[in-house]
Amino acid sequence: MSKHANEGNLTGLLEELDREIEGDISLGDILEHFNSRGFGPLLVLPALLVLLPTGAIPGVPTTCALFIVLIAGQLLLGRRMPWLPRRLARFSFEHRRLTHGVERARPWTRRLDRLLKPRLSFMTRGVAYRGIAALTILLATAMVPLELVPFAAALPAATLLLLGLGLIGEDGLVILLALLVLLLDIATGFWLVG
Repeated sequence: MSKHANEGNLTGLLEELDREIEGDISLGDILEHFNSRGFGPLLVLPALLVLLPTGAIPGVPTTCALFIVLIAGQLLLGRRMPWLPRRLARFSFEHRRLTHGVERARPWTRRLDRLLKPRLSFMTRGVAYRGIAALTILLATAMVPLELVPFAAALPAATLLLLGLGLIGEDGLVILLALLVLLLDIATGFWLVG
């Protein structure tokens, strides 16, 4: 099997990250390993870090949000090779936390993998692609203050995960699902405030 055979497969991405990066895992490692695969994996992986047990580590949601904002911002500016500030690139967590999270998530990621397939692909290209990049900046920015509320950062992270999956699988239906989840997030936010 080729190194990138599972690039449209969430389970494969996670298992590759767990298998091929040794020692503590930094955001710089993730960028270096996956930046040739497009924006999808670089959106999915930090969103998953927030949703998995690693998201309970103080600072992880905010750091992942900064990662996403920087990558999406560079995408909007037309930069082909993303760059991270050294301090952000060095942010890391223990490998065992990722391994534990991958094991727990595997049954769910396999179900998601079966649902992904190319359809409504116009939602993943051109103007829509840049629109997704702009939306991810807004969602990632929202994760920063939400880190102060237990598990609240998971709401925008779930939407970011779906957007990334839609890009990886060129699945516009999943992008539309992400937009529906976003509307539910906004409605939940208004309900909590009210």
